[in-house]
Amino acid sequence: MADGGTRRDVPGWVLRQGSVSSGHDLFRFEFASAETCTLMNVLGYGTHIRQARRDAYKVHDKIFTARARGSVTWITTGSKAEGLTSYLESDRDYMCVTKRVICLEEGVDSSNVPGETNIFRSCSRISYPRHCSLLLERYGTRIPTVVYNALCDDGNGRGLLSSDLYVDQCSNLKPVDGTVQHKRAGPSTPYTVGGNGHEDHVYALHFYCPSILTRWATRPRNWPSPAVVQEVESLGAFVSPVGVKGSDYEHVEWRMCFNTGENVLVNNLHDTQVKLYVLLKMVKNDVLKPQKKEVTSFTVKNIVLWIAENNPQSLFHERSLFHWLHEGLYALRVAIDTKELPYYMIPERNLMAACALEHEQKLSWIATIDEMMKEGHRIILRLPKIRQALIAHPEPLRWYSERKIELELLELILTNRFFLGMDVERDAIIQALGRRQLEISREVMMRIIMEGGRENDPYNVWERIPSVVSLDDLEESLGFYLAPKMGATLTFN
Repeated sequence: MADGGTRRDVPGWVLRQGSVSSGHDLFRFEFASAETCTLMNVLGYGTHIRQARRDAYKVHDKIFTARARGSVTWITTGSKAEGLTSYLESDRDYMCVTKRVICLEEGVDSSNVPGETNIFRSCSRISYPRHCSLLLERYGTRIPTVVYNALCDDGNGRGLLSSDLYVDQCSNLKPVDGTVQHKRAGPSTPYTVGGNGHEDHVYALHFYCPSILTRWATRPRNWPSPAVVQEVESLGAFVSPVGVKGSDYEHVEWRMCFNTGENVLVNNLHDTQVKLYVLLKMVKNDVLKPQKKEVTSFTVKNIVLWIAENNPQSLFHERSLFHWLHEGLYALRVAIDTKELPYYMIPERNLMAACALEHEQKLSWIATIDEMMKEGHRIILRLPKIRQALIAHPEPLRWYSERKIELELLELILTNRFFLGMDVERDAIIQALGRRQLEISREVMMRIIMEGGRENDPYNVWERIPSVVSLDDLEESLGFYLAPKMGATLTFN
């Protein structure tokens, strides 16, 4: 079986305080931890900008859902929904949830479901944990075409919803002008929008699974609060059209997911826990550099959620960041070594079971993580984005970052105004936002000239700033120099 080796012992085995590194001094690097937290705020990971990004994408989702006229619900997921990436940094991930269809967990009474709703019943007996097949239980007054065309016979005269056919049907829908569709990747259909924007669309269905969510909600925990637990329960779940690789039933399997609930969980993490999440993602991207999704951002997120649940929240503050980075690396090392990491929402599901991690690669990654854990606070120098910021002069870095963040906030608001169909020439808010963007661009242009660069068109600056995601990009694209003139020296001792 491709997805074997699930873990069924007590959930929450990841990092209970004091369980992994007895004698490790929680506050040994408290000054470096606090300085790193401040630096990450400057780089765009602070509380204010994260919240502003999340709010903007919620508005974006409401606009696109309204445009769909009752056919689908748009939900932003991933790093954009978490507020952790800037406007043009990384892809945008969307879940497009077909309306008028609901999938029910086995044993749930369907008599209260409105008659216009199409009902599918999940069946997990032939599937792996966190996966199921969907049997048609009842037609509604109208069934969406993409759903009807994805039905096949289960061999016993019952309608079985094929995940493969469903993705094919959704992918056949004509994209909007200026959008290029690419080959399917797992459950998602990638698109290029406007020449430089990249989006991944996952076409999903609502899934009502009270017993799964109740098991999650009632286990002992330090975090999140009862109110947040209740909110996550109320949001329910979804099934996305992807089976387990190598399964005999892969083409008709669906994967259970809790995207909206996980968004709420990440958005309720302590600021230090969010920064731990960002740093672990940097370790994954810039140090381990997986090529076949052996370790993903989803893996890292689950580690952070387990750490948050299993430890007193009073231990999380800006002075303890490096302690928790050490613990997060230890958890990642264990997951790589044992190929076991329970899914936070359904612990029976092992997130590492099907990863394409070869033995030599595993040994190399373990050795790398061991080295990093011995480096103490200097571990941060392995992460290019943080290292470059440490090399930079603090004053120009802060000055530029403040303006870049303001430009991003203005752009998020402008984008939603455009999607609402506001008249660009007559809308007073659009005009005011545009004027402020131009003012900021002129300020940056003058600073470039003072630094010895050559730029005399603020509109060029305006267009290039959103695409800058690292300090190397900044110097290469804008000629905005942040490194000391007499040779950079690290002051992070």
